[in-house]
Amino acid sequence: MCKKVVTKINEILQPIQQYSQPFKNIEDLRHLIKKASKAKYALLGEATHGTAEFYTIRAEISKKLISEYGFSFIAVEGDWPSCYEVNRYIKGRSNYTDAREVLSQFQRWPTWMWANEEIIPLIEWLKEHNQSKQEEEKVGFYGIDVYSLWESMEAIIAYLQKINSPDLEKAMQAITCFQPYNKRPEQYGMSAAFLGESCREEVLELLHSIMSKRKQYLEENRENYLNLQMNGIVSKNAESYYKTMLTDDTESWNIRDHHMVEALEIIRHFYGEEAKGIVWEHNTHIGDARATSMEQEGIVNVGQITREKFGSQNVYAIGFGTYKGTVIAAEKWGDPYKIMNIPEAQKNSWEEQLHRVGAFNQTFIFTEDNRRFFNQIIGHRAIGVIYDAAYEQYGNYVPTKVSERYDGFIFVDQSTAVTPIAFNAETSNHG
Repeated sequence: MCKKVVTKINEILQPIQQYSQPFKNIEDLRHLIKKASKAKYALLGEATHGTAEFYTIRAEISKKLISEYGFSFIAVEGDWPSCYEVNRYIKGRSNYTDAREVLSQFQRWPTWMWANEEIIPLIEWLKEHNQSKQEEEKVGFYGIDVYSLWESMEAIIAYLQKINSPDLEKAMQAITCFQPYNKRPEQYGMSAAFLGESCREEVLELLHSIMSKRKQYLEENRENYLNLQMNGIVSKNAESYYKTMLTDDTESWNIRDHHMVEALEIIRHFYGEEAKGIVWEHNTHIGDARATSMEQEGIVNVGQITREKFGSQNVYAIGFGTYKGTVIAAEKWGDPYKIMNIPEAQKNSWEEQLHRVGAFNQTFIFTEDNRRFFNQIIGHRAIGVIYDAAYEQYGNYVPTKVSERYDGFIFVDQSTAVTPIAFNAETSNHG
């Protein structure tokens, strides 16, 4: 039985040789970029949260999509409030002196995901790109994750105070409800899930009030309203996420990914119906869950939801992978980061077979003509912010039909860790 499975897996070696293309620079990816440019959403993945090449390659692809094909925004797997500071910086609306300084806003663990050296050139490029643009043409940068409950509540209050809004009282009632939990999600989750002491009613009332006054807030400033609206939606969905995370991992994951798609829809609507967006997230989010073992677990993700909601023709997902190298990760949640070795990929995994064909960087475009060669189930490596190479074979390979999960794929044979930016404990706060 094992021998038969291995023989079947090895049958993809010849198609890999036939359909993969080596790449050394961004020009070698031009055909893949052109394919992605036809979609409304170009989803750019990563196999880890701490690999330099994944950041630099995605940055170069994003520049091409923006400068040559008119994409309007980048949405990333990050917190809305911190990413919004980057958005303000690249649009010339903040007092930060440079990208390194604005990245000091990323203080929630794992900070290295966005506070790293590799992202700096893209941020400065976006700022320069926007300088010659009219306000409505400026490219945006937004975080679409769900974790920033307290930060989003604080941002709401700060803005409502600034404009002397009548909704300030409702916002104060909502944040007061959360105060006993000392910004500790597990404490709120425990209370809401097991004791029935929820703040959901207060959050929903605040969001409803904000949405009902949409016209008045839009008259104040369109993007300020987008910021207010999104912080309200983060608060609503984060409350659900934290209430669920202790009792149902699957449901909490699904809440998170549905939130990301909701955020994408709102951002794209802000830029107009013809707008196109670029999404940076882990492969586990952007690759269609139906082509993995996630489906059997009842898990959905951004890749699946966007294809179902907007149509497969409007979504182009590019996965990323590596054979071996180094990565920034931690041994436990909240621990200091380390540079860790990524061992050679498991025998007969997707990454190992790519390496077996050739120890060089490769790219794929999956088409109607070749998808059938790559739609068998194969192990595909995934590394998160917590990693232990010694136990990799037990939990870091997702059974995957690669050509159904992605529309394209980028393989970095030997990769290196990102370079986190070290900040002083005390950083100035710019408005």
